[in-house]
Amino acid sequence: MCGRFALTVSPEEVRELLGLLELEDFPARYNIAPTQPILVVIAGEGQDRGSNLPDRRALLVRWGLTPSWVKDPKEFPLLINARAETAIGKASFRAAMRHRRVLVPASGFYEWHRPAKETGEKPQAYWVRPRGGGIIAFAGLMETWSSSDGSEVDTGAIMTTKANRSMSSIHERMPVVIKPEDFSRWLDCKTQEPREVADLLVPAEEDFFEMIAVSDRVNKVANMGPDLQEPVVVERPPKPPRKPDPDDGQLSFL
Repeated sequence: MCGRFALTVSPEEVRELLGLLELEDFPARYNIAPTQPILVVIAGEGQDRGSNLPDRRALLVRWGLTPSWVKDPKEFPLLINARAETAIGKASFRAAMRHRRVLVPASGFYEWHRPAKETGEKPQAYWVRPRGGGIIAFAGLMETWSSSDGSEVDTGAIMTTKANRSMSSIHERMPVVIKPEDFSRWLDCKTQEPREVADLLVPAEEDFFEMIAVSDRVNKVANMGPDLQEPVVVERPPKPPRKPDPDDGQLSFL
């Protein structure tokens, strides 16, 4: 699952990596939450033949996808994530997978490790980012919902997949990361059908991310500063004392 993420790099870095001709300035965002606007990148309409200018554009959508066929969004669940394993066949995502695939630029994401109660461990938040920092692009889906009065709302979701081995120590799911060399294929909804890009919906390589324990302040939307990513020491519950073993060499008076 991906329930919070951050985009803290400069607009110039986003424009360069994603191949955008134009991108308005935006502030660093350290705690992007569901229902808030998120930046997405879509394929352009096509340049003139022979042009080498970028052919992608960026726009803001509400994080929480609403399919076009929904009558009342208030009575429909907030779809912030789409499972890669089932999105092709699921009614909520089928049209978006075929016609409206997008990229979601990010600096990383937050995830909660929630141990079983019997372990005695407390839930712990982690800041998950590429090793060495930088910018990545999540696989995303977009839908435009139209109300009865004619107004429209652009909405989006981030695709997730089964966690790789290192990430699974924290959570069973993780966002799908699209590599730069695959941007065009993922965004190409004209010639690339969903089944032809299914091979991109896989976990990131084992050493791609680093996981940094952070405070639980990230859980509150009002907290938006860079301090959210400062490392903290993970507290482990004390282990119960080991019971003496009669055969471990200790004297017994029984």
